[in-house]
Amino acid sequence: MSNTVAVLGAGMVGVSCALELQRRGFQVTLYERRAPGQETSYGNAGVIARSSLIPFNHPGLWASLPNLLRNQSPQFRYSPSFLARNLGWATGFLARARPQPFEETARALDGLIRLSTTEHQRLLGLAGERHRLRDNGWLFLYRSQAAYDAGAAGRAVFERYGVRTQGLDAAELQGLEPGLKHGLFPRTLWVQDSASVDSPGAVTEAYARLFVAQGGRLVCSPVQGLARSGSPAAWQLRLNDGTTAQTDRVVVALGPWSAGFLKEQLGLRVPMAFERGYHRHFGAEGGATLGRPVYDTGGAYVLSPMAQGLRLTSGVELTDLDAPRNPLQLALAEEAARQAFPLGARVEAEPWMGSRPTLPDSRPMIGAAPGQPGLWLAFGHQHIGFSTGPGTAVLLGALMAGETPAIDASPFRPERFLR
Repeated sequence: MSNTVAVLGAGMVGVSCALELQRRGFQVTLYERRAPGQETSYGNAGVIARSSLIPFNHPGLWASLPNLLRNQSPQFRYSPSFLARNLGWATGFLARARPQPFEETARALDGLIRLSTTEHQRLLGLAGERHRLRDNGWLFLYRSQAAYDAGAAGRAVFERYGVRTQGLDAAELQGLEPGLKHGLFPRTLWVQDSASVDSPGAVTEAYARLFVAQGGRLVCSPVQGLARSGSPAAWQLRLNDGTTAQTDRVVVALGPWSAGFLKEQLGLRVPMAFERGYHRHFGAEGGATLGRPVYDTGGAYVLSPMAQGLRLTSGVELTDLDAPRNPLQLALAEEAARQAFPLGARVEAEPWMGSRPTLPDSRPMIGAAPGQPGLWLAFGHQHIGFSTGPGTAVLLGALMAGETPAIDASPFRPERFLR
């Protein structure tokens, strides 16, 4: 068993980790309670974005905090009872919206996104899915000049990190995306240093198929138990059907379920909150099209062309992982999107809903769990797991092999929250 690894979770992060460890010669088994790519990795805008280096808890958050706390913004909603039970997470999150920790996070995320972009291109080629990739960037739309001016600090960060952008006026936007309502957006920022795919769920599935085709083992059954077995570095898994399996190493990549699993199985307490989000697909009237994802900064939604139709994604809601559905933000997003684009009929009867795992510093945990030999962690990617999954795998693979990683691993070390 000295070379065996069990990867728990087959979202983008888990599948990428399985592929990378397989490439390094480990015998990998991938565990997922459903088919790969059907949970959190399914519901996103499909953007692989350099611009995602700016986390939600940036220095500009302080100025907008009074309005956000009113709990009426389409961009951000929260459950007061959830925040009351998680004040430690909330204060830690706000404490890191200062210049120094912000720069540390932005620098770390930039390196992880760059690494992931290269890996996505490689994996898309190996999986035969390059046709899903668009390399024409995405657009930040502003409904007024004042709103555009208010984004100057973010543009300065992009410039400092070398993210290629171009400012557009209304006429230039019309030439680039004629389907958008003319004149509604006087200013636009074209983030050119980004790519997108037309189905993040299908890409994750394709990576999983590649893993299996190369000899990997996929087990679609939830892991109900995790405990030490035999030697200090060996682990035993208990599956939903009561069967067990032994492995030398375990990688926990369960996304928003990671914190609950580690607490229940090993007593490890991870300070995690959950960014609830929704999406729904629409047709388009009159043959209107979009060539790339667009982010309406005033309407607080992203509209992205997908294989299933135009995917409308909502703002963020902080709430419990198993909280009841709240359709308000998606309804507000649809209302705003119909002002900007001739959306047609809804494709699905019910919208997709999911949660993204967020740690207080908006950085994932990537590395060995302290005091737990053979246990490795890869979760906490907030809403950019699709952008950062493959880079996470490369970083984790190097650490597990005892090599020097391609980027600095210290900003992601689990010890910053686990003792």
